[in-house]
Amino acid sequence: MEFSTSLGRRERDAGMNILLVCHRFPYPPNRGGKIRPFHMIRHLSQKHRVVVATLAHSQEELQQGAGLYDYCSEVLAEVVPGPVRWMHAVSALPTPVPSSAHYFRSAKLYRSIQELQSRIAIDAVIVHCAFMAGYVQNVQAPFRMMDFGDLDSWKWSDYARHCAFPLSAGYALESLKLQRVERKLASEFDHCTVTAQGELESYKELGASTPCSVIPNGVDAEYFRMPEHRAQNSRTIVFLGRMDYFPNVSGILNFVKDVFPLVRQRAPDVHLRIVGSNPLPKISALEKLGGISVTGFVPDVRPHVEDAAVAIAPLAIARGTQNKVLECMAMGIPVVASPQAAKGVQAVPGRHLLVGGNPEEFADRIIDLLGNAELRMKIAEEGRRQVMSVHSWPESMKLLDELLEGRNGATSLAESPTSTLANFT
Repeated sequence: MEFSTSLGRRERDAGMNILLVCHRFPYPPNRGGKIRPFHMIRHLSQKHRVVVATLAHSQEELQQGAGLYDYCSEVLAEVVPGPVRWMHAVSALPTPVPSSAHYFRSAKLYRSIQELQSRIAIDAVIVHCAFMAGYVQNVQAPFRMMDFGDLDSWKWSDYARHCAFPLSAGYALESLKLQRVERKLASEFDHCTVTAQGELESYKELGASTPCSVIPNGVDAEYFRMPEHRAQNSRTIVFLGRMDYFPNVSGILNFVKDVFPLVRQRAPDVHLRIVGSNPLPKISALEKLGGISVTGFVPDVRPHVEDAAVAIAPLAIARGTQNKVLECMAMGIPVVASPQAAKGVQAVPGRHLLVGGNPEEFADRIIDLLGNAELRMKIAEEGRRQVMSVHSWPESMKLLDELLEGRNGATSLAESPTSTLANFT
């Protein structure tokens, strides 16, 4: 069953009519898939009329996201419950269509977008996440931009390498399907964007001819700011992230198994605090080991993070920019990251954050910070400074403005009416 709604109006006297399509209801911006599109919407709405087309899991999610309407001329939102999404995804398994695209399929949202075209002239289309590109296959606009964010085909490839059979086979198949789709999608847009240099390298491997730019993720450095008074002798290590997300779950489980015992051998009084919503039972069970606490959902992560001596990002699977790393750096908490998590941040290892490539190195970097107050302060200040200069949303949105202001004329859209993603009709 699907539910539909068209909510909110915020008129602008000047500027463009922009249609922004995103896969998650982008308010409140409290997780990775929502943060980036929300900041795009908030910025664009200052000068333009923005229509947002998106999906929600429930009417409750729509109600919780009521604040989005203040930034939009109009919101086209469809509620597609989880069981319906999974039914769509499973139905795509024996087809060339990626299951992840079918997961976000809604015939009603597709029709709403087509109807929008009959009411207003759309000057620009921005699609966040490749799964949603099928919704705009027939939308005419002078400028069309595909914001891949992260290249999802590479994410599924990473999953395939880290999961056991049969999941590994399923993820590998999904990766192959998505690579084909991503390559074709690029040709249907005027410009593509990604979050980080590593994602740009992955994009180049697709062999697509459409130009692609990096628009870095940012962080609200005023909200995530350094506390006025920091505990000087803290022995707390903090991990921040949703604890039902596979990369986070596998990352922290491996840390507790392989790294934390090495740290406690040299610093017995150290405490690990895991901060994040929806902890799986195996995450909650870590508290039984001693020296570990699991908060579960907290309305504001800052009080649970700001007293930490060290923040960790021990992720083996990390695509794009890790917002948790940016937030901790903005709060002046020195970060120890895996090479995979560090590569999505424009930071110099050893100056803005520390990197550990194996359990021994990771433990050594934590001990270095715990035992050296001068080093902690140096990394904290340099990390905060780097985030403010490179990973600020205002600076990133300047890059978005440049793309919109330099838009060319009518562009080549896909000639075939058949989408490479889902059939929405």
